[in-house]
Amino acid sequence: MKLQLLGLALAATALTPSARAQTVADYLARIATVDDAGPQLNAVLAINPDAAKDEAAATAIKGPLAGKVVLIKDNIEMAGPLPTTAGSLALKENVTARDAPLVARLRKAGVVILGKTNLSEWANIRSSSSSSGWSAVGGQTKNPHAIDRTPCGSSSGSGSAVAAGLAWAAIGTETDGSITCPASVNGIVGFKPTVGMVSRTHVVPISHSQDTAGPMTRTVADAALLMNALAGSDAADPATAEADKRKADFTAGLASASLKGVRIGVLRKQAGNHPALLALFDKALADMKAAGADLVEIPFDPAPEMGRDEFTVLLYELREDMGNYLRSLPTKQGPRSLADLIAFNKAHPEELRWFGQDVFEQAEATTDRTAYEAARANSLKLAGAEGIDKLLRDNRVAFLVAPTEGPAWPIDLVLGDHFVGVGAGNLAAIAGYPHLSVPMGAVEGLPIGLSIMGSKWDDKRVLEAGAAYERARTTAVPVPSFKRWGE
Repeated sequence: MKLQLLGLALAATALTPSARAQTVADYLARIATVDDAGPQLNAVLAINPDAAKDEAAATAIKGPLAGKVVLIKDNIEMAGPLPTTAGSLALKENVTARDAPLVARLRKAGVVILGKTNLSEWANIRSSSSSSGWSAVGGQTKNPHAIDRTPCGSSSGSGSAVAAGLAWAAIGTETDGSITCPASVNGIVGFKPTVGMVSRTHVVPISHSQDTAGPMTRTVADAALLMNALAGSDAADPATAEADKRKADFTAGLASASLKGVRIGVLRKQAGNHPALLALFDKALADMKAAGADLVEIPFDPAPEMGRDEFTVLLYELREDMGNYLRSLPTKQGPRSLADLIAFNKAHPEELRWFGQDVFEQAEATTDRTAYEAARANSLKLAGAEGIDKLLRDNRVAFLVAPTEGPAWPIDLVLGDHFVGVGAGNLAAIAGYPHLSVPMGAVEGLPIGLSIMGSKWDDKRVLEAGAAYERARTTAVPVPSFKRWGE
């Protein structure tokens, strides 16, 4: 059991998350109650055995993050004895003894890293029919609002853990939807910053064009506070060259941010056709209008080749970037290429019991650099210059809004995920622009998030808009039931 690392006698705690300040011991007791026992959320993969010692050391650090207890997704490296597995048995011994720069920044701010969260294995890029939240190392993560329904992914454990009160906050990563979808269906705040605002060094990759880490929290203010620590340039990650110049105090002015007079573009076509979801979205729009926002309906149909070309980019960069990461590992043992991972999975049937590795195999065969470069240029143009930027400019709006995702679907290891086609987050993912998901209520007890998207480096303003909406929201935010849906 992961909690035996600390050898603590853990008392049971109530299922309802506490609003009071909590210590490492408090969170460990709660993990024992709802993650290891009870509903068995399976959100936390491993506990940092130095967490209590780190908490004691944090008392010497001044600042608003000092002593805050945070979980990180298990594709992010941290110094110490815990491996970074990306959920795969192929990396179960991947103890690198190095902090990812984003982790080092958190530690410097006094954040206590409690441990690692489960995730969709390989950040959901192995198979076209996977179940979000499943990994060979950690099993299936559950949604605390309905434990038989998906936590989405790939930052599944991070989303589930924050919703369940297993830590003050968590760090997730996103290539396309992996922070915002689990934030939406777990009823929490998730922020995908501009690509290049946060270092990706020592983070298991998919795509250097689209990958980023970001905060998953219970409030927008907490996400902004974490961004103050996370944002910054890293010489080892060229994408972050402008981060020091572009970052700001993301919390400054947040408490007084207003929607009064702000023109907001409404992506109505991306809201789907479910009557209850549409009613919830209309209520969120009414709340924004009551707060003074000027709403502009924008009909938008994304070009189909945008997603097609994005997939080509992800396949090509997965093979290249994964190989580069694996070859950077300090150990001389283990896989060194995507081809090695494919071979490992074939040799270990427990990896392939529920779904295969067709996407890995496609990526290994995607080697045409000219085609890749054309696909990247086109997908970036369609999502950025001719997507978000054009929509903002032509309609004279500051942000775009839509529901983030539909209600959580039933977990289905046999048939995989059942995405319902709600939301427009792929625009921000492909363009590398900021995307914030804020809870806007629930459909039949299943949380739904509101997406707020802006242009490149517009992170602070997007967070301000989210905080202003959060204050204007009149719908009730659901509390986790820790039961099966409908019980």
